[in-house]
Amino acid sequence: MGTPLGDFIRAKRDSIQPESLGLPDRGRRRSPGLRRSDLAVRAGISVEYLTRIEQGRDRNPSVPIVNALADALSLDPAERNHLRYLAKITGGECAAHTRPAPPPRGVRPTVLETLRLLEPGIAVVTNRLGDVLARTSGYELVLGASGFLEADAPNLTRYVFTDPGARTFFADWDDVADEHAFDLWLGPSIENSEWLTTELAPVAGPEFTERLNRHAVPRRGVLRLNHPSGQELRLLRETLELSSDAQQLVVFLPADEETAHAVDQLRHPSPGRLRAIS
Repeated sequence: MGTPLGDFIRAKRDSIQPESLGLPDRGRRRSPGLRRSDLAVRAGISVEYLTRIEQGRDRNPSVPIVNALADALSLDPAERNHLRYLAKITGGECAAHTRPAPPPRGVRPTVLETLRLLEPGIAVVTNRLGDVLARTSGYELVLGASGFLEADAPNLTRYVFTDPGARTFFADWDDVADEHAFDLWLGPSIENSEWLTTELAPVAGPEFTERLNRHAVPRRGVLRLNHPSGQELRLLRETLELSSDAQQLVVFLPADEETAHAVDQLRHPSPGRLRAIS
């Protein structure tokens, strides 16, 4: 049985063309990407050891080995951080057999006060599973227009992968889906997957599972929304990690004058103006 660490290394190896690393093209091969033997040489380890890591038979590679693999794969800073994180959680997978506690849903009073000060801006507090724990009225106005906040326990990840309307609401749905799949790896415990396997995966289908196991580090560029008002909104995001709470505060800012004007119109609709309803 594989591990998140082994899956990520294998996925990155398969995505690399040997020529991009200055290696010779050795003709046709059964699988795409970089050969295991070439990666092992670049990392200074044996092919047999690399095989054990990729197949999950070695779950505790040393820090120098992890760094050598990051160098050999030419990972960017975000990918290096993810590799180190996967090495950490993979090594701890077998350490505990008790049922993990669910991530906390409570939001500290000081964080709630911060949200209040951000009004009427667009801001939300979530955990890594995508649960919406607190939000401003601006968030309800802009992102709540999708309808997902009407659920008893609104969850962005579930909405993205199970509601057909999400593919219309998010203009760049593929990028957003990659973000939410990736963030599930950053939860309080790899075994948050209890929620994953019992609630999300059965209804989200194989496309979700494929994205989750691909470990694609998302770009997190401009968020484009096809708002039900008929406007395309373009939003920048600033994220404050609340590490001690395993939560994050995300503030959304208009990326251009057109979006700023559109958001202002949503807050203060002109008298008699008809507004589209999703």
